[in-house]
Amino acid sequence: MPSTAPAAPVPQGQHEPRTDPEALTSNPDPSQNAPTDVDYTPHPESSLKVSPERDLIVKKITNLYSGSASEEDMLVYAEKAVYDDPWSFCDTRYKIAGQWYGIPKIMASSKTLATEIVLSNDTTLAWKQTQEYTPRLLHTSKKVNSLVTCTLDEEGKVVYHKDQWNQKDYSHEGLGKVMKTLNGDYLTGVTKPSKNL
Repeated sequence: MPSTAPAAPVPQGQHEPRTDPEALTSNPDPSQNAPTDVDYTPHPESSLKVSPERDLIVKKITNLYSGSASEEDMLVYAEKAVYDDPWSFCDTRYKIAGQWYGIPKIMASSKTLATEIVLSNDTTLAWKQTQEYTPRLLHTSKKVNSLVTCTLDEEGKVVYHKDQWNQKDYSHEGLGKVMKTLNGDYLTGVTKPSKNL
């Protein structure tokens, strides 16, 4: 029998982007879509034109995906920002740094191969991205296409960063959410980002 207890509130929940991945990313040619009707493969030539400030946000975040582990790049996030992907849920900039600082430790390389900005409005910036990861132990590269959606505050800082690998949104409930939160809470002890963050 399902629990009737209310779900715990999600930090910064009011900032969580709830875009429609199929509407943002489906290809006009249905044969080019994944079975889920999303096309997360970036087409840079179709990227929306945005302001230099928005371009810089994308640049700093793709730097982090590519292993920069830079305090300067980390300042793209507000202090109480949220990071949300299939493996982690972090609710402060310091915890987010724990994720990014782990990339150079576990990856021989991580490269952003392409991006395509698909949404830019007053509060939201979203792009499709192809990232190529090469783990240190395996040295076998794997490309991952995803939809990155960021909610921005009035100062242009990222307050919610969501990385979706398929069309499903995250429920923030159950064992999966517990594991994601534990990963976000404890990885800083391993990766040791700067306390200044």
